[in-house]
Amino acid sequence: MDLCSAVQFLENKTILVSGATGFLAKVFVEKVLRIQPNIKRLYLLMRAADVNSAHQRLHKEVLGKELFSVLRGILGSNIDSFFHEKVIPVPGDISCENLGIQDITLRAEIWKNTNIVINCAATTNFDERYDVALAINTMGALNVLNFAKLCPAVKMLLHVSTAYVCGEGTGHIMEEPFCMGESLNGTYKLDIDGEKKLVDEKMKELLVEGRKEGIALAMKELGMKRAKFYGWPNTYVFTKAMGEMLIGHFKDNLPIVIIRPTMVTSTFNKPFPGWIEGFRTIDSVMASYGKGKLKCFLASPELVLDVIPADMVANAMIVSMVAHPCQSCDRIIYHIGSSLRNPLKFSSVRDFTIRYFTKNPWINKNGKLVKTSKVTVLSSMPNFLSYMRIRFLLPLKGLYWLDAIFCQYFKRVYMDLDRKVKVAMRLVELYKPYLLFKGIFDDKNSEKLRVAATEMGLNVDEFGFDPKCIDWEDYFINIHLPGLVRYVMKQ
Repeated sequence: MDLCSAVQFLENKTILVSGATGFLAKVFVEKVLRIQPNIKRLYLLMRAADVNSAHQRLHKEVLGKELFSVLRGILGSNIDSFFHEKVIPVPGDISCENLGIQDITLRAEIWKNTNIVINCAATTNFDERYDVALAINTMGALNVLNFAKLCPAVKMLLHVSTAYVCGEGTGHIMEEPFCMGESLNGTYKLDIDGEKKLVDEKMKELLVEGRKEGIALAMKELGMKRAKFYGWPNTYVFTKAMGEMLIGHFKDNLPIVIIRPTMVTSTFNKPFPGWIEGFRTIDSVMASYGKGKLKCFLASPELVLDVIPADMVANAMIVSMVAHPCQSCDRIIYHIGSSLRNPLKFSSVRDFTIRYFTKNPWINKNGKLVKTSKVTVLSSMPNFLSYMRIRFLLPLKGLYWLDAIFCQYFKRVYMDLDRKVKVAMRLVELYKPYLLFKGIFDDKNSEKLRVAATEMGLNVDEFGFDPKCIDWEDYFINIHLPGLVRYVMKQ
C-alpha cells in the first residue's frame, strides 16, 4: 500500500463522478477542489436533458450550495473562472449505455482523460420501483464499470455502496465481497438476468391490462417481494448488492474499491461542521420529535445506531484512492462506520434529541414554540403493534361506526386519521430492519487504511475518518441537530 500525499496524488488528475448532485458526492467534490486546486478536471455526470440544463443543475444544486462557501472565501473573485476551468457538467444517465452521454466529442474526451471513476449514483428509496432501482443501482453500476474500462488512463473505479447490503445480519459483519448469484438466505441462486426479464414481463403484463396508473405501485410491490424472496429486507439494499456482484464479476483487471458507509450524517469538521442536505435515515425521527409529531417509536434502547459523518466518508474515499491505484487485485471493501470502534446507543440519541429541542424549541408556522412531549419507545414489533391497536386502531374503528351512524359527518376526520395510521405502519415496516438491527460492522480493512495513512504522515485533521475521535454528545447537540434545523428543517 503506497500512500503518497493525498494532495500530491490528486494534482493534475481527471476524475469522473456519477451521481454528482447527491449529498455525499457534493461533499467529495468540494473536498477535492478545496485541498487540490490543481486538479486537472472533474467531470460531473448528472441527469439533464442537455448541456444547458446540466449547467443549471450544477450551479443550483451543487456549486451554489453553502457547502462551497469556504472555497468561495478562499478563491474570492476567481471562483467563477476556477469552476469554469475545473468542473464540467455532463448530461447523462447511468442506466443507459455509455452513461447516456450523447455528445460524441465530450464522451471521447472523458474516455481519453479520465484517471479515476467514482460511482456515487443511486436511488436510495427503500421501496423504490423495482424497474427504476434495477436500472440505476444494479445495471447502472455495470454501465459505470464498462465505461471505466474504456478509459485507457484509468487507474481505478471507486464504487459507493452501503454497509446494509448485508441485510438483517447479526454479530460481526465482515468486509467481504458478494459472489455472483449469491442470496442472503441461501435458498435460491440469484439470477440477475432473470430479474431483468421478470421486470420486463411484468411491465408488458401491466400495459396489456391497461393498468398504467398502477404501474408504480405494482413495481414497488414487485421489488419488495423479490428482495424478501432472496433474503434482503428492501429493494434498495437488494439492488445495491446485485450492483456489487456485477462489478466484481465483470471487473477484469480494473482495480476496484467498494466503499460501504453506514448511515451518513452531517459533516463533522470540514469544510465546516453540521452541513447536511435532506433527511438522512435517523433525521426524520429527530425532526418529527422536534415538531411535536412523534408519539411512539420502534427501537430497542440498547440498539447501536451506526452513523458516520459525511466528511469522514469523503476522506476515506480519497485515502483509498491514493492507496489502491493500478493494483489489479480483487475488490477491496471498506466499511466506513462507527459501531465497532465508537458505538452509539439509540437511548443516547434519544436523550440528545430531547435535550436539544427542550433548550431550542421548534417554532411552528404560526410563530408558536412547540412543546415536545414524552415519546413511547417500543422495543419489539409485537409491542409496537399492540400499542398501535390500543392507541389508534380501536379508536379508528369506533370513529368508522360513529361516522356511519351520523351520515358521514366525521368522514374527513376519519380519513385523515386512517391515512396517518397507514403511513406510520408503512414507515415502521420499511425501517424495521434498521430500527431492530443487531449487527456490528467489522472494519479491519478500514483500520489498516487508517494506520497506513497515519504512518505515511497524512494530515489526520484533513483526511481523518476514525470514529473514535467523535464525542457523540457534542456532535449531536452542537453540530448535527443545529445543522439539521438550519439546512433541512429550515428554521
